[in-house]
Order: sequence, then C-alpha cells, then structure tokens
Amino acid sequence: MNRTELPFFVYGTLRPGEYNHDRYLAGRTAAEEPARLPGAVLYEGPGWPYAVEAAADDPAGPVVGALITPAEGLYGELLGVLDRLEDYYGPGRPQNVYDRLPRPAVRADGTTAQAWVYLAAQPLARRLRASGRLIASGDWLDR
Repeated sequence: MNRTELPFFVYGTLRPGEYNHDRYLAGRTAAEEPARLPGAVLYEGPGWPYAVEAAADDPAGPVVGALITPAEGLYGELLGVLDRLEDYYGPGRPQNVYDRLPRPAVRADGTTAQAWVYLAAQPLARRLRASGRLIASGDWLDR
C-alpha cells in the first residue's frame, strides 16, 4: 500500500462477525485485527453506530473496533464500496453522513497505525452530542 492507501478502522456493522462485514469485506481483506480509536466516542444511531470526535470533557472512549487491511489489488474497489456504504461523497461535501478522515488506531499490542475512519459529519455530530445515546463502553457490541 502507498501512503494514501491506509487500512480502515471499523467499529460497527463492518466489524468481523457483523452483518456488513460479510456483505462488504469478506474476501477483500488481507488482515483484520482488534484495535481501538482514541480521541473518539460512540453514539447509537438507528441501526448503526456513529463515532464522533471526543470533546475534552467526554467521559467515554476510546472506540472499540478492528483494523482492516485491504487485500492486494483490491484497495480502490474496497475504498469505493465503503465510501458508498457510509454516504461519503468527498471532503467537506454537505451531503456527507460520515467524513472519511485519517486517524491513529491502536492495535492490541500497543502499536499505532494511521487508518481511515468514518466519523459522523459535523452537522450530525452536533445533533448526536445534543440528544444522542452515548455508548459509554465505546463498543458497538455492548450496546
């Protein structure tokens, strides 16, 4: 992978064992490993989660998930599939539900990898902070 071909940090329905993993990631990955996303908190949405950048006073976090490395030669395909699934249309687009941003993910052994993460776009993040249901454990599987 080149510098822009980052692995993906997934934290909800794309995690191994969850329904979108089988639909979108099965057969397209070279590695899948447990990881955490510091600096973010998790909110429950209608059927799926939203990770939101943590504020200084957030009592929750980090977000629990998996670091997904695309299989050789499938990076572009997987990037397109995930961008469509997550309603990401490009940097700063007003119709984005999620923004795809590079963030450091921490593996179980404590090492860090820069990864693409789909975080709730700012208008949605503001609504979640005001009236969303925080998942204090940071783990979608604990909801």
